[in-house]
Order: sequence, then structure tokens, then C-alpha cells
Amino acid sequence: MASSNTQAYLTKLKTLSDQLVELQRPIRILDAIKWPIEAQERFFAAGGKRLPDIGRDFYERHPLTFDRHKLTEAFRELDREVVRQLGQQDALGRILRDTIDQYRLVLEMLGARGTARFGELSRRLYGSPSDCITGDNKTLLDVGQELCRVFSLPAAAQLAPSSKRQLDATEATAYLSARMDEYFGAGTVNVTLSDDIVSDAAAGGDSLKLNRRSLFTPQDLNVLEVHEGWVHIGTTLNGRAQPWATWLSVGSPRITAIQEGMAVLMETLTFSSFPKRAQRVSDRVVAVDMAERGADFVELFRFFRDRGDSEQDSYRVAQRVFRGGTVTGGSVFTKDISYVKGFVENVGFIRSAIFAGQPEMIPLLYLGKLTLDDIPALQEHLQLGHIVPPRFLPPMFKNLNGLYVWFGFSSSIAGLDNVRVRKHFSRLFGDKKPSSASRAPKQS
Repeated sequence: MASSNTQAYLTKLKTLSDQLVELQRPIRILDAIKWPIEAQERFFAAGGKRLPDIGRDFYERHPLTFDRHKLTEAFRELDREVVRQLGQQDALGRILRDTIDQYRLVLEMLGARGTARFGELSRRLYGSPSDCITGDNKTLLDVGQELCRVFSLPAAAQLAPSSKRQLDATEATAYLSARMDEYFGAGTVNVTLSDDIVSDAAAGGDSLKLNRRSLFTPQDLNVLEVHEGWVHIGTTLNGRAQPWATWLSVGSPRITAIQEGMAVLMETLTFSSFPKRAQRVSDRVVAVDMAERGADFVELFRFFRDRGDSEQDSYRVAQRVFRGGTVTGGSVFTKDISYVKGFVENVGFIRSAIFAGQPEMIPLLYLGKLTLDDIPALQEHLQLGHIVPPRFLPPMFKNLNGLYVWFGFSSSIAGLDNVRVRKHFSRLFGDKKPSSASRAPKQS
């Protein structure tokens, strides 16, 4: 039974956590910077030659749904309250304060929509392609460019999807509802159609929304099941199950890289992804870098279109980068670097946990919305019974044997001289070109 001091501490922690959850509730970053579908229609009607008419005036005509100044002051007061009640040095209190500070920066960023300041604050929150990978001197852009090269090799084009049948959003909703029921339990996750989202799908809380206008392949749905369902919704529900640390159910930008990186890793571990999907994820790092360096919306759109992407896909990647910023370039939304950044950092964490003899740290990635730096403090409180283990875990995180072996082998061969290995096998392959009959896998 917990001592009176421990119970008092946990009660304070929950009260402060609940206040943070409540304060952040009206903040919806993507909703605050989204573009209307009419912007796309006007852009294509002009032949893709004119910059979208979305600047500071547009965002002023679409004000935030809350008073950001009052909310900022409320976060300041909560920060002071965390220090008063938990002290400056409390480990969980520091995580709370870091999260509070993030939301204050978010509010400042949203107040600067359509200006140069927006991009500066986005870089503070999400980072930049010029940042070095944690523990390495390679930049994120270096990694992104290499991945783009790999996923655009001729072999990738030969790996045509096993099925090109397009499913409409209603069919996709029925399929994903059944898959969510199987994983989470009947009725736990609500899959619905939406007219309000720009992307194909979006997860929020215990719901998954599909864009009513989108078409999907079976491969797309496999990705959505594990990316949005197992990771984003799963960690939300695990966070909601926390008895005291309730803030683990909500995510400020500090947790975005780990979330998106784990989602991409899960696509890979389940073999749900495919080269074109992986290329799109890698392209986002290059796109953010180009826009940060001054490329405008039309230039970025043309770069991807001229490379061979569809006009729709080219517009979409450019829109993701420029939303909230300035369409003339320089000030952009850098969140899209998080997918590659988080993937690399999660892989590094899992490998390090294995070699440190602490594989039990790995499932803690699913405790809720967290960063890698949070894990030691959370593990300590897990051992004390203040944090509960994650309920929803993908199978390879429940039984770590396969994951251990996979990362063990991949770590061991990582030091090989890949250039020499490729040269050896290139002699075996010779100059043979793939025949038309072998360019796509046979359909079963």
C-alpha cells in the first residue's frame, strides 16, 4: 500500500497532468494551418504557374478558435504550479514542464501563421533537415537523400503493387473498422468518413477518419492499420490508461518524431510498406530542405512533377511543407522531417537497448506519447507502480525474440563494406536487364 507521502505526490501529479490535458484540448495545429480544397482547384486552374493566394491575410480571415494569449498565460501559471507542488528536480515534473513549454511555443507559432517567424518557431519545435542525427555527424538531409536514392532505384519500379484495385472511402472504412475491432476490441476505435481532412486519413484519440474523396489500395489500408491504428491510436489509449501520468495521452511536438518514426518502423516490420510509400516519406525531408533554402511553392511542385510524380502528389507534398508558412519559401512547416528522424532514432534506441542488455526498455515506447529521453524516468516509476505497462502492444513488442534477432542480424552486417559487396554481386548479375515478364510479381 502506498505511503501517505507517495499518495499525496501521485494525487498532485494527476491533478497537474489533468490540467495540462485540459489546457491543450483546443489546440489543433493541423486544423489551424490547413488549406481549403479550393486552393488546390485554383492552383490547377491556373496551370500550376501561380503561387497559392495563402498568406498572412488568409490566416487572419481564419482566426484561431481560442484566445491564445489567455491560454499562454494559463500554461505559464501551470508551469509555476508544477514547480511549487513537485519541485524543480522531480523527473516527471520536468517532463510536464518541457511539455508545457512546447505548447507555449506552439501558441506563439500559430500566432505567426503566414510570417517568417512561423518557420523559426517550427524549427525550434520540430527541427530542420540540417540537424545532425542524434549521436552521429550525418545530417537528416544526408539520410533523407540516401533513402530517396534507394527507393527510386530501377528495382523499386519493378515492384508493382500486387493489386491496383481502387477502394472507395466507404469500402476502406468497413475494412479498417473490422481490423481495428480485431486489434483493439469491438467498438474501441471508431472509423468514420470525413470531409474536413486534407490527407487520406487522420487519427485522433480513439477515432480514425478517412477522407471521403480518397481512393485506396489494399496496400494503403495495410499501412493505415499499423501506422494510424497500432501506433498513433494505440499509444493514445495506453496513455489514457495511465492512472496518474495522464498527460501521456496527448502529444506536443516534442513527441512527434518518436511517434511518426515508430509508425514508419511498424510499417517496415510488418512488411506493410512499399517502395513508393517509403519514397514519399523520404521525399519530405528533401522538400522541407528545398523550401527552407528559399524554393517557393511552384518550384517545389515542379520539382516533384518533373521528376515523374503525379500533379496531385506533387501538390500534396508541397502543401504539407508550406502550410502555415510563406508560399514564397524560407518560412515553412518542418514537421515532415519527423518521419525519417524518428525512424532513425527509434532504430538507434532499440539497437542500443539490446546491446546494453536492457531489452525490457523497448516496449516502453508504447506507454503513451513520449520522447526517448523520457523513458528512464518513466521506467523508474513503472517499477514503483506509478506507471502501468502498455496494454496495446504489436505482437513483435509483446514477444521480443524475433525483434531481438532481427536487430541483432541487422546490427552485425551494418559494418560491412557495402560498396565492395555490391561490386561482387554486380559481376554475378552482369549487364542483364529484367525481362518484361519479370518486372512485376505474379498475381496469385
